Amino acid sequence: MSSAIAELQAGQPVEGVFACTRKDLLTARTGTPYLALELRDRSGTIRARAFRDAQLLASGFDRGDLVWVAGRTGRFREELQLELSAVRRADTEAAAPEEFLPRAYRDVEELDGFLEHLAREVHDPALTQLLARFLDDDVFRAAFRRAPCTRDGHHAYLGGLLEHTVAVATLAQETCILHPRLDSDVLVSAAILHDAGKTREWDLGAEIGRSDEGRLLGHVALGDQLVAERARGLASERVLAVRHCVLTHHGDGRFCSAEALALHRLNALDAGVKGALEHGLR
Repeated sequence: MSSAIAELQAGQPVEGVFACTRKDLLTARTGTPYLALELRDRSGTIRARAFRDAQLLASGFDRGDLVWVAGRTGRFREELQLELSAVRRADTEAAAPEEFLPRAYRDVEELDGFLEHLAREVHDPALTQLLARFLDDDVFRAAFRRAPCTRDGHHAYLGGLLEHTVAVATLAQETCILHPRLDSDVLVSAAILHDAGKTREWDLGAEIGRSDEGRLLGHVALGDQLVAERARGLASERVLAVRHCVLTHHGDGRFCSAEALALHRLNALDAGVKGALEHGLR
C-alpha cells in the first residue's frame, strides 16, 4: 500500500487500498459528471475526485467498500485531495476491513490488565463467578477488546468499548469509596458488564455498521441476554441487581437501586466528557 493518508503530501502519486466512507456522483458547472469520494485508513481521511469516466467508475463499487485507487495528490482551496485516475472495489481477502478502522490511542493490553484488576475487586462469590464466565471466555474477550463503543460518537474506534468500560468501572470503584453504603460488588460488576451487548451490536467492515441483532434489539437487551445466559445456576439477588443496572444504565425505566442510578450517571459522565474531548461541546 502507498503511504498512510496522514503522511501524504501534494504532488505525490498514490496507489493502494482504502475504505470508501463517502460516495457522490455530482455535476460540475460545465455539466460534466464527476465522482466525489472520501477515503479513509487508520491514520485519517482524504477527499478524492474522479473526472474521467465518472459514471463508469461509480458503478464498480459502493460506499462502505474497500476500494483500490490510483491517482495523485494535489491541493484544492488549500486542502489536500486526491485526483483519481482509477478506482475499483478491492479484494477484501487481500486486506482485512478492520485494518481501515481507527483504533484506541491507549494500549489495549494495558486496558485489559486494568479490567482484570477491577474484576478482582469484586468479592461476592456469585458475582465473581459471573465475571469469570465472561473474562475467561476467549471468544468474548477478543470481541470485547476489538469492539468500538459507538459508530460516530464517543469511543468510536476499535478498543473503544474496553476503554470506556475501564473508565466507568474505575469511576464506580471511586464512587463506592466516597459513598460506602453503595454495594461495591454490584456496582463494579455492573460497570464491567453494562455494555457487554456491544460485542454483538456491530459489524466491522470498511465502516462501523450495525448487526441485525444490534439494529433490532440494541446493546442493552443483548447485554442482559448475555448476563442471563452466563448467570445460570448462580442463585443470587445480587445477580438480579446487576441485571437491573445493565437494563437501566441509559435511564430507560425506573431505577430500583442507588447502584443503578449511580451506573447511569457514571456512564453518562464518561461518555459526555469523552465526546466533548473528541468532538467539542454540543
